[in-house]
Amino acid sequence: MGEQGSYIVSLVMVGIGAMLILVIAFLLTFNHSQRRKFRHRQEMMTLREEQQNLLIEAAIKAEESERKRIAEELHDDVGALLSATKLYMHHIDTGPLKETDRLSHEKCIELLGESIGKVRTISHNLHSIMMEDMGLNEGIRSFLRKLEQSNSLSIIVELDESYGSFTGGKDINIYRIIQELCNNILKHADAQALTIRSWPENKHVNFQLQHDGKGLSQEMFEQLRFQSNGLGLKNIQNRVALLKGIILFDVNDMNSSVLLKIPAENGVPA
Repeated sequence: MGEQGSYIVSLVMVGIGAMLILVIAFLLTFNHSQRRKFRHRQEMMTLREEQQNLLIEAAIKAEESERKRIAEELHDDVGALLSATKLYMHHIDTGPLKETDRLSHEKCIELLGESIGKVRTISHNLHSIMMEDMGLNEGIRSFLRKLEQSNSLSIIVELDESYGSFTGGKDINIYRIIQELCNNILKHADAQALTIRSWPENKHVNFQLQHDGKGLSQEMFEQLRFQSNGLGLKNIQNRVALLKGIILFDVNDMNSSVLLKIPAENGVPA
């Protein structure tokens, strides 16, 4: 091969090298662009999730504020009026009354007493004052004691004490989830026995509700929580999402259960 042939080969090699450099540059630019787009999508997803959590948190705070207001009005206004009415009823002279009228009078006093008790229970459930004063576990126990007293439901409570209370408003959200789940069991499960337990495990605190009635599968929960008549399940899911937790439903021939897994606080045993 002559000098001219060598020159042509050199030009071809230079051309191939230039093309390779262009291809590599294109691939690097494309890869950088894709990575930048991926980061942008991730940032947008994170931003949307943060905005959604802020909206959920604001809605829950507004709900708790309204619950507190209603609880105070029930206790201070309605409860006080019923108590005053009962007091006046006690001061009525029933001597001149017929036997049937005296029985009606006694029945009125009895019904007023029951009404006062129900107003007090509703007020405490709305306000959750026991939980605020004595912590999450005692708040749950207090709620369940009242639930068992007013319903034909046998309840066993086994709450672990090692994790204490949660911070940043998490206590009230866990309490409301358990409260809503228990109310659903009462209304829809036809259960006779309910066991509620908690335990720390793998950097989470688990709360399990197990009963002998009709329950939900995870698939049923996923479907119902998007419906307007979804048994309060949307509210439950919102609170679980705010807690960055997991809720799992299970049902079989023997029993039904709900498992709530909440990330543990600092210092909680793993």
